[in-house]
Amino acid sequence: MFIGREKELAALQKKYESGRFEFIIIYGRRRIGKTALINHFLSDKKAIYFIGVESNAQQNLNNLSRRIIEYSSGISAETSFSSYQSALEFVFDISRRERTILVIDEYPYVARAEKSLSSTLQMLIDKHKDDSKLMLILCGSSISYMVDNVLAYKAPLYGRRTAQMKIEPFDFFEVCGYLKNMSPADKALAYGIVGGTPQYLLQIDDKQSIEDNIKRCFLDTMSFLYEEPANLLKQEIREPAVYTAVISAVAGGATKVSEISDRIREDTNVCAAYLKNLINLGLVEKETPYGENSSRKTIYKVSDNMFRFWYRFVVDNSSYIARGAADIAYSRIEPHLSEYMGSIFEDICRQYLWKLLLAGKTPVVFKSLGRWWGNNPKTRSQAEIDIMGEQDKDTALFGECKWTNDKVDIGVLELLIQRSGLFRYKNMHYCLFSRSGFTKGCADKAEQMGNVSLVSYSDIVS
Repeated sequence: MFIGREKELAALQKKYESGRFEFIIIYGRRRIGKTALINHFLSDKKAIYFIGVESNAQQNLNNLSRRIIEYSSGISAETSFSSYQSALEFVFDISRRERTILVIDEYPYVARAEKSLSSTLQMLIDKHKDDSKLMLILCGSSISYMVDNVLAYKAPLYGRRTAQMKIEPFDFFEVCGYLKNMSPADKALAYGIVGGTPQYLLQIDDKQSIEDNIKRCFLDTMSFLYEEPANLLKQEIREPAVYTAVISAVAGGATKVSEISDRIREDTNVCAAYLKNLINLGLVEKETPYGENSSRKTIYKVSDNMFRFWYRFVVDNSSYIARGAADIAYSRIEPHLSEYMGSIFEDICRQYLWKLLLAGKTPVVFKSLGRWWGNNPKTRSQAEIDIMGEQDKDTALFGECKWTNDKVDIGVLELLIQRSGLFRYKNMHYCLFSRSGFTKGCADKAEQMGNVSLVSYSDIVS
C-alpha cells in the first residue's frame, strides 16, 4: 500500500513533463521509502531502473548494461558495455530521440566502486544536456555521501542538478491516514513507537491493540523490528557497539555530552564525534532553548521514534524477550508509556500548529517553533515551556502539552502565564493541549482572558 508523498510525486511528474534534460537527486536514510516513491512514479512509465550493489565496479557495470540493453531492445542479454562512459553515452544517445528515464538507485555503492563515475557523469551532462530528453535520477541512502560527494560545492556534479529531494519520515497526520482502523489514542501511541518511517509503519496492524502490536513487533525475537536498530547501524557505521551505547544513554535520559560521556565512559570529544554521525543518520538531533544559540545549553535527543522506543524499552527487557516472556516484558513497559508519550505529544502538537499556520488559522504567525528551558530568577529554579513561537519582537505564542488521563486544570494555565512573564512580549497567546480535555475552571479562565486556545487531542485528529 503506497501512501503520501503527493508533493514529491507531483514534482517528479512536472520534471518528467518538461521534456528537457532533468537531473534529480533523491536521498534520505534507509527504510524511508525512496525506492517505493521512485517505483510508484515509474508505475506507468518505461524506464531504465538500475540499483547498485555493494560489490566491485565490473559487477555494477554488468548489471547496468543489462538494464540498458533490456530497455533498448526488449531482450535480456549478458552483453556488457566496455565502460561506464560508453554505457551512459548510449543512454544519452537514446534520449535525443525520446523521453528517457534513467534511475541509478543506491548510487553511493556504484560511485565508491568506480571512483571516476561522478566525473564521467559531469562530462556527459555538460556535453549532451542541451539536446537531451534524459531524466536522470540518482538515489542514495548514505546521506553523508550524497551531501558530500553529489550535492556539495566541491563535488563534480555540483550545479548540474535541476532538483533535489531529501525524503523525510511521514508526519503524524500522514501516519493517521494509514492507521484507519485504530482509535485516536492508539494512533498517537503507534506513532510514538514506530514514528513515520514507512518500513516500520508497515509492521503495525491497525486492527490489533497497541499491546498486541508492541508484543508482536518488539517483544518477539523473530520480528523485523527486534534487531532492526542494530542491523541498520551495522550497515552505516564501523563501530556499532559504541554507537549503541551512545543512543542508549540518550534514550535513557543522558542529554548533555558530559552526561553521555560519563554514562558510556568515553572522552567528551569522542562522544561529540559519534553524536555528529548519528545526527547525519537522522537518528539523533541536538536542541537548544528556543531563541538561544548557546552551545553550553545544547542537549541531545533520539529523533526517530522507533529507535527511541527500542532503546528506551527493548534493551532493558532483552533477557525476558530472549526467553519468550513477552507478557512480563510488556508488564514492565506499560506503566511508563504515558510518561514516554509526553515528548511525542509535544511533537504532535507542534505539527498541528504548523498545519494551522499553513491553513491561515493561527492567532500568531510564528516563524519557528521550539521548546524553551532555563532559569527562573523569580523562583530560583529551572523552568520549561513545551512550545514557544515568535512572530516578531512584540508577539509570541506559548504552549503546554499534557498527555494524561486527567483534565487540564487552571493551574497549568496559570503556570504557563507565569513562565511567559520571563519574556518581554507585549502580545502573548497561550495554547493548552490536552489528551483528556479541560476542567470548567480552566475553560472559564481561558474564555475570560480571550487570548487562550484550548485544544483537546480529539480536535487534533478530527
